Amino acid sequence: MFTIRTMQPRDFDAVAELIYLSTNSWYQANRGYKIFQGSPDDCRLFCDVYEDLDPGCAMVAEHDTKKIIIGSCFVHPRETHISVGIVNVHPSYFGDGVAGALMDSVIAFAEKEGQPVRLISSAMNLDSFSLYSRKGFYPFAAYQDVMFDVPPDGVKAPQKIAGIEVREADPHDLMAMGHLEFEVSGISREQDYCYYEENQSGIWQTLVAPDKNGEVDGFLVSIDHPASRMLGPGVARSAEVAAALVHKQLERFKGKKVVCLAPVDQTDLVKALYQMGGRNVEIHFGQVLGEAQPVDGIVMPTFMPETG
Repeated sequence: MFTIRTMQPRDFDAVAELIYLSTNSWYQANRGYKIFQGSPDDCRLFCDVYEDLDPGCAMVAEHDTKKIIIGSCFVHPRETHISVGIVNVHPSYFGDGVAGALMDSVIAFAEKEGQPVRLISSAMNLDSFSLYSRKGFYPFAAYQDVMFDVPPDGVKAPQKIAGIEVREADPHDLMAMGHLEFEVSGISREQDYCYYEENQSGIWQTLVAPDKNGEVDGFLVSIDHPASRMLGPGVARSAEVAAALVHKQLERFKGKKVVCLAPVDQTDLVKALYQMGGRNVEIHFGQVLGEAQPVDGIVMPTFMPETG
């Protein structure tokens, strides 16, 4: 009925429309709202970013007779693992095994590379959660999706973060960011940091929080695009540093809505996000097929690109 093949640039418009339709259909049916408020063209962001980072690694499911794209998946190989980006299936083909076939291809690729597979899945979408569970994935972390409706005049900083320095990252910080993330969570993805910091598209902002010795104590990236307004990825040694990074990033989103993912067990950070006006809108799980390293600090993942 369908064939799994590598996504080509000629597919990007069709994949963007698929992401828009599939994601919005599920959220409208199950949550009563749309994730993507603009046009399907906005969702080309996913194709463009993943192609920039990992050319030729995305996949589509093409209907054998109709020759239309009915499924898509983004694969993001890193030094320590394989990450899976947004997976979509056309609503007319839900339940036809399209997502399962895409995941089988990802798993086969990861087995060849000898790497674990990581992804972020909605705790509220039991269909996708069950799919990943059947494939052998298990949750290793839970995150609160915290939404901020940032006032035009910004957000007041919690008292506990007063005095914590936050600045724009520069190329000299990239190696330290990589070392910090590996120390905190056991994963590495330095190519991503370079991409964010170079910011050729103008949609990224990367901040770091240096300690008193000038070493990187935390970092947080944000994206501001019609298809994705989100804080993350981020890593910090403490809740106070993470909160200071969030507060500084929120200055970029005055008059806009933006979301971040906070670990549910980091209660001091969650309280600080509430003090800044955040509210819970969803729960996500970090899931892994293989081994997940223990976390010693704070990790704030993102969906663009998937950071698992």
